[in-house]
Amino acid sequence: MKKSSIQLLFLVVLFVCNACNDEWKEEQFEHYVSFKAPLESEGVANIYVRYKDAQKTTFLQPLEVSGSTTNNSDLSVRVAVDPDTLGILNYERFQTREDFYYKQLNDSYFSIPQTVNIKSGENTALMAIDFSLKGIDMAEKWVLPLTILEDPAAKYKINPRKYYKKALLRVNPFNSYSGTYSGTALKVVMDGHESETPIVKSQIRSYVVDENTIFFYAGNIDEDRKDRKNYKVFATFNETGGVTFRAENPNMKFAVKKDASYTVSEQMDAVRPYLLHRYITINNVEYEFTDYTLVSTTAIKFKVSGSLILERQLNTQIPDEDQSIEW
Repeated sequence: MKKSSIQLLFLVVLFVCNACNDEWKEEQFEHYVSFKAPLESEGVANIYVRYKDAQKTTFLQPLEVSGSTTNNSDLSVRVAVDPDTLGILNYERFQTREDFYYKQLNDSYFSIPQTVNIKSGENTALMAIDFSLKGIDMAEKWVLPLTILEDPAAKYKINPRKYYKKALLRVNPFNSYSGTYSGTALKVVMDGHESETPIVKSQIRSYVVDENTIFFYAGNIDEDRKDRKNYKVFATFNETGGVTFRAENPNMKFAVKKDASYTVSEQMDAVRPYLLHRYITINNVEYEFTDYTLVSTTAIKFKVSGSLILERQLNTQIPDEDQSIEW
């Protein structure tokens, strides 16, 4: 190769190297502020809050600063409740089925700060939401809708994507006995048709009433029924291993036929040694009730019998209870 060609190649390489500055050290995107509350299939972000009768429970909702570099400013981010987005969501998902609508959580059940501070050198902060859920009726689907507010005097930019500047938090309080039970061992039959194939639901969801009480819907009734509130069955767990069933609606003609009990067992996972399986089994479930609204002209009596099993999977490496349970 001629000397002039080598010199030319050297100059080209030198030019390319000079052009390749450390652009990876510069911001490639934008420092946008957003909630970390990804939507699930229901169109909301489910959060789980330990129910306590006598005191508040704090849930920590993350806020993030996006970008390829670390946030270099002290930010005071304004937040507020956002009812408008919840109204739009309800209509788009459920149209005229207002009994399916999410309801905005009443102010008496929570408190939020007006601002959340994100320190320079940090890309995340935790917004403390205090919940006091005594007396809440979980027959409704409660959502706490939040938004990040514009502030011309502040240094932050709000993420322009609506699913990042908003947080639609569906509040799911839990106690030691609430959750989704397996219903495969619970039979529902119509009175007088006991020899026919029973109705079996694979899952029966239960809801918190207080620290030791849950409710579920009688028989094969679930959230899809417009009149579901009329068919609540309450189950109270006592320290001696008994379960007391009751109903508040006299029109159900609810009657318990056996004394139910429960057991708690635990087992470590064979593959993931840090994972604890906790099983709550309700035995001797046997009750009768009348469905008086399914058919307008006829009241139908049902008999329910069998057992229910709840499994909780707990990551023993995580100290926070609401985070350790694999929902």
